[in-house]
Amino acid sequence: MLLRTPGVYPPQDDTWLLAGALAQHTLSPLTRVLDICTGTGALALRAAAQGAGSVTAIDISRRAVLTARINARIHERMIRVLQGSLTTPVRAEYFDLVISNPPYVPAQDDRLPDTGVAQAWDAGTDGRALLDRICAQVPDVLAPGGTLLLAQSGLSGVDKTQVMLEEQGLAVDVVARREIPFGPVLTARRRMLAARGIITADQRTEEIVVIRGRQHT
Repeated sequence: MLLRTPGVYPPQDDTWLLAGALAQHTLSPLTRVLDICTGTGALALRAAAQGAGSVTAIDISRRAVLTARINARIHERMIRVLQGSLTTPVRAEYFDLVISNPPYVPAQDDRLPDTGVAQAWDAGTDGRALLDRICAQVPDVLAPGGTLLLAQSGLSGVDKTQVMLEEQGLAVDVVARREIPFGPVLTARRRMLAARGIITADQRTEEIVVIRGRQHT
C-alpha cells in the first residue's frame, strides 16, 4: 500500500509496466539504483525490495519528495529521496541502474507547469521536454555496464528516444510494450492531438513502452 498526497502522480499502467521490466533485472547489495521522477516512490521501493544495496529517488515536486520519504518509512526501506530536476542532484555520482517514468504527455504549449497535478504529465507540445533531457543526462551518471529503463508513450517519439540514446553510446532495445486505453488527460486532448497528426481521429488507445539503454563496460 502506498500513501499518496494530493497532486502526486499515482502509480498507473506505465508504472507497473516499468516495474515488470525492473523485476527482470538482477539487483544485489552492490547495486546502486537511481529513480528519476519518483512520484510516490513506488519504483524505488520495488528496487529496494529486490535487494538493491543503494537506492536514490529524485523528484522536482516537494509533495512527491515528502510522499516518497513517508512511503519509504512506512515500508521500512532505506531510500535517499532528493528534490531536484532529473540528474542535477547526483551529477557527481554513478549508478548501475537508472529507472524513470517521466512526464511525456503532449501539451497545449511548451510551458512546463511548476505547480499542480499537471506537473506529473505535461511535457511540451511534442511530449519530449523531459525525455530529451533524460536521454542527454543519464549516460553521464551511468556506471560502466549500467542500464537505463525508461517508460514513455508511443505518442512521444519512441524512435527519437532510441536514436538519442544510441548517439550517447548506449545499446538500446524495447523490453516491454502495452496498449492501454486513453485516460482522462489524453481523452480531453484527443481533438488537439488529432489536429497535430499525433493520433488518428478515431484513436482511443496508446502504446506504452519501456526502453532499455545499456552502457558499455
